[in-house]
Amino acid sequence: MKIVMGSDHAGFELKNELKALVESLGHEVNDVGALEYDAQDDYPDFAEKLAIELMEGRADRGILLCGSGIGASIAANKFPGIHAANCEDYYSAHQGVEHDKMNVLVMGGRIIGGAVASDMVRAYLGAEFSGDPRHVRRTGKVKAIEDRYMSSAKTT
Repeated sequence: MKIVMGSDHAGFELKNELKALVESLGHEVNDVGALEYDAQDDYPDFAEKLAIELMEGRADRGILLCGSGIGASIAANKFPGIHAANCEDYYSAHQGVEHDKMNVLVMGGRIIGGAVASDMVRAYLGAEFSGDPRHVRRTGKVKAIEDRYMSSAKTT
């Protein structure tokens, strides 16, 4: 898979650790930054870069980090077709893909340790959408909400 990764300063170290893991698992990684530590950078900038890679089809999934994971998750979810979730455990990292078509795993660099984050990344990248009718129905409803509000936002 093609994986796009991004983080601000608060997730910078963990992102670099995880990048090596993702590559070792045989995935192609596009790192959209931060490419160097800058205590003044802002998570929305990296969330946008990551989202654009996914929206334009240059990546299959994303991994995004900030300090808590919350801000990056909020920012990423502003983009059409992005289903980002801030996860802190193994179950959520794979269940979000299997049930909810999560395409961006978000983690807090100040919250999650390297070992837990590595397990979560393995679970996330190994998961596939189940296709179960109830999950298809639910994700269809989410898509309908997104379409409805994205189209009304364009007209205002």
